[in-house]
Amino acid sequence: TDQLVVGRTQITTMQLSAGFELPALNLVVLTEHELFQQVRKKAPRRQLLSNAERLRSYNELNPGDYVVHVNHGIGVYEGMQTIDHRGVKQDYITISYQEGAKIFIPVTQLDLVQKYVGAAEKAPKINKLGSPQWARTRAKVAKKVADIADELIQLYAEREMRQGYAYAPDDDTIRQFEQAFPYPETPDQIRSTAEIKADMEKRQPMDRLLVGDVGFGKTEVAFRAAFKAVHENKQVAILVPTTILAQQHYDSMVARFADFGVRIAMLSRFQTAKQTKQILADLKNHQVDFVVGTHKLLGKGIEFADLGLLIIDEEQRFGVKHKERLKQLQTEVDVLTLTATPIPRTLNMAMVGARDLSVIETPPANRYPIQTYVIEQNGRAIATAIEREMARGGQTYYLHNRVEDMEQVVSYVESLVPEARVGYVHGQMSEVQLEGVLVDFINGEYDVLVTTTIIETGVDIPNANTLLVENADHMGLAQLYQLRGRVGRSNNIAYAYFMYPGNRSLSEESEKRLSAIRDFTELGSGFKIAMRDLSIRGAGDLLGQSQHGFINSVGYDLYTKMLQEAVALKQGKTKRQTLTDAELDLQVEAYLPSDYVPAGPQKIDLYQQIRKATKPAEFDALAADMIDRFGELPAEVNRLLVVSYIKSLADRANIISIKQDFKIPALLHVKFAEKAQLADVDWLAALKPSRLRGSAVSASPVQIDLVIQPKMTVDTWLNGVQTFVASFVPAEEETDEGDA
Repeated sequence: TDQLVVGRTQITTMQLSAGFELPALNLVVLTEHELFQQVRKKAPRRQLLSNAERLRSYNELNPGDYVVHVNHGIGVYEGMQTIDHRGVKQDYITISYQEGAKIFIPVTQLDLVQKYVGAAEKAPKINKLGSPQWARTRAKVAKKVADIADELIQLYAEREMRQGYAYAPDDDTIRQFEQAFPYPETPDQIRSTAEIKADMEKRQPMDRLLVGDVGFGKTEVAFRAAFKAVHENKQVAILVPTTILAQQHYDSMVARFADFGVRIAMLSRFQTAKQTKQILADLKNHQVDFVVGTHKLLGKGIEFADLGLLIIDEEQRFGVKHKERLKQLQTEVDVLTLTATPIPRTLNMAMVGARDLSVIETPPANRYPIQTYVIEQNGRAIATAIEREMARGGQTYYLHNRVEDMEQVVSYVESLVPEARVGYVHGQMSEVQLEGVLVDFINGEYDVLVTTTIIETGVDIPNANTLLVENADHMGLAQLYQLRGRVGRSNNIAYAYFMYPGNRSLSEESEKRLSAIRDFTELGSGFKIAMRDLSIRGAGDLLGQSQHGFINSVGYDLYTKMLQEAVALKQGKTKRQTLTDAELDLQVEAYLPSDYVPAGPQKIDLYQQIRKATKPAEFDALAADMIDRFGELPAEVNRLLVVSYIKSLADRANIISIKQDFKIPALLHVKFAEKAQLADVDWLAALKPSRLRGSAVSASPVQIDLVIQPKMTVDTWLNGVQTFVASFVPAEEETDEGDA
């Protein structure tokens, strides 16, 4: 380009190495806000995926990763390359197996390959190509999956049998409450709210998981569900892991429900014994509509007059005893669980359909990615980060997770930045002290707050936009992500520094966690973090320890696919239309050239999206997305979209293969499954506008040969093939596949 765009803040800190020369460019200086607004215009469009697919789609593939090929077993992904085969270029992915054997998989078969995720963090056994071992493994897992499917069906049946309260559809009061929301809703907030309300209006109790990034508006969705319950004279309880979060939720609730007569209370250690006793009496007598609390809400003395909805914020923060008490509460009430990074077990339950799932992945307006650095701890970097934040009038969190020497750390920070006003908080302080320091920090009395992980959930201070974390290598991935979510909650760009001591070598698992938190900085990364956590920690236990060996032997994705198919089979749910997996061998260049889309995870992701698309609108959206991101589509990419659409039509048209004759390129062989009825389709009429000719040459299996006219362009010919194949696709039945 002929312009160099530089953010104004970066200019002051940019270090140019000796000898670095700027070419003769027009220098355009933008503010950070302007720069990110321009970048966001190029953000990819939303994918049309189901909620569970949306989570799974974040499992990125990188060279060196273990992968599972449905037909060949577990191998190592070595990357993607463009190969010239018979004079036609095509992209292939390479997978290596035992004894140096390799296979090259065309991108048209990318759906047969999945990233390997086991039930525990250990390397899988790589298969041997051509060995019957993989087939035996799949057969063994299929038998056991059938038993687990029985348990899942029983779980579904128990949920269906439970009787709860069916709410009435929304009325004007509910609509008035929603219109009072002072910010524009995101599309995902609207869709998730609709999914939750639909559950509440059913007789069966709701058990829905709402997954959304930190600060993406899960709380407002929960408040709308709560108001629906309160509006029908039901009580609502919201369970949170920390006292600070309880206080912040309480303040938000009081402000949000102020004009609607909702009686609100809070139960935490901030209340005196007398206040707690009064609140318990009010809950029992229905003098309170909406209560927020910590684990105190799970105490034995708690009695509700008519509990209708239980909202659980960050379920993974509660212990085993708390969860047992939750199970007792959940038998007949609607339950909504909120999380930014679901733990592997929760994610697993949602993937296989044992829990309903809603996803919020649209960021609010004017929110920017958090600039994330993983560095060796040193005083100079700490001082620079704090001084830069102070220079723009902002505040800094300094996380030190040991109470006993916290005052020494305060002195250390003061020595690094003498002009900084430094305060500190930790969980062993009294509620009066804790609240006092936090209020002072919110009011700008301190520049730096030294804190333990007590701020992990709930502290929402928009002016604090730099985070420094000591000993980050000792923390879990979801915890690191939650901590990073404490900054970047305004329209200022935020910075997060995850530090590790220079005198300590990192474990392999710590390196993976820190690498993941550094890699996933863009908005909406919570799902990627959850999937990476699934990779690092394993899928966890769904219905029993017996599953672990099977998940390890075939990988998580293939296991869940086999389980879903087994459940559908036992429930008597057959697919609306049996699809073939047509093999296309057309001598046309249809791929993503490396000078258009560079090799890497985004290229794989695009191929996966193209492979999943089935409808013209989906292909149009993909084309528009690529034009936005990479520029006008080259001829090869246009043909890739057409060939992929022909493949999706062929799958529905009962076609096994479409192959161009290598010796006679003007001849195309189309082979159908045995049950194809050519008499039912006027395919000869379909050929007329396309200038193709054809004849039925075989009845078993059914085969048609298409003759390509001389001097016909490739694009005209492909359109003719598309028209021909489309004539065999049965008319689509009306469906109500809700969240696709």
